[in-house]
Amino acid sequence: MAQYIVRRLVQLILVLIGISAVVFVTMHVLPGDVAVLLLGDKATAQQLAALRHQLGLDQPVYVQYFRFAADALQGDFGTSLRNSRPAFEEVWIAFPVTIQLSFAALFLATIIGVPLGVMAAVKPLSRFDNIVMTVSLFGVSMPIFWLGLMMILVFGAFLDLLPIGGLMAIGDEPPRVTGMSVVDSILSGDWHLIGESLEYLILPAATLGTIPLAIITRITRSEMLSVRTHDHVRTARAKGLPEARVIVKHVLRNALIPITTVIGLQLGLLLSGAVLTETIFSLPGLGRVMVNAILQRDYPVVQAGALLTAFLFVVVNLLVDLGYAYLDPRIRYR
Repeated sequence: MAQYIVRRLVQLILVLIGISAVVFVTMHVLPGDVAVLLLGDKATAQQLAALRHQLGLDQPVYVQYFRFAADALQGDFGTSLRNSRPAFEEVWIAFPVTIQLSFAALFLATIIGVPLGVMAAVKPLSRFDNIVMTVSLFGVSMPIFWLGLMMILVFGAFLDLLPIGGLMAIGDEPPRVTGMSVVDSILSGDWHLIGESLEYLILPAATLGTIPLAIITRITRSEMLSVRTHDHVRTARAKGLPEARVIVKHVLRNALIPITTVIGLQLGLLLSGAVLTETIFSLPGLGRVMVNAILQRDYPVVQAGALLTAFLFVVVNLLVDLGYAYLDPRIRYR
């Protein structure tokens, strides 16, 4: 197990190096001049040249990258070109919002998708199964931006049941500890803030979780149908075990490995796809920060955000892989 973890950590380092190089080169080959964006069109050639020299933009790209990599190894990801704040600080302030939204969406997708997939597999080709598969196909095909707008119109405007944007009502924010409104509200011990933070999270989490919900439902059904034909399941039924126990212990547990893999992969997709949801619901998350940084050619912020997201994605998938040994004791890592 220890050797496997060490190999995966080495892979993590290589992945981060590759991502940092790709993002760095991509940002530098995009059209546009950072100096012009910062100083404006009326800046003189001398002013533009001086700023490029100050920022190191007049050096070859590979020199700029190695300088960035050397500083990043010491925890310095540079300074934002927009507001002169540390780039990692810019990303870290917004990151908890995206983490909260992504995990809430994945939680909803899992607790709803897995039971739906199990129930659909128990009675394949039944009316319930057909309804679940049709709705899940609709969920996969539905654009997030359209669904978000419909959520706002129906539950916010017409029914007036849920808030339609932001993290909390202005003036009701709990003291910042983690940057996640729900967690900070729980830490404050104020039930009013807890309820309010959850209300503000429902619509964006439901919108972002629609596609993972559909995927998890379909994968769960497919794996359940595959496992229920195995010999050990037929043996369990022949022994007279209750059907519920056969489904949960002998079918679902053996189907959990591919289901868990899909759930882990969905987290990475949620982190990268949260930008639309954050824009629609006015959430100050990492997606909005990254989009603004890309448009303004703020290299340090883009680099810090990409590396932080990639690090979380790789770590989550490592934890998922390690969880296989718990789900199936036959698995051994070497």
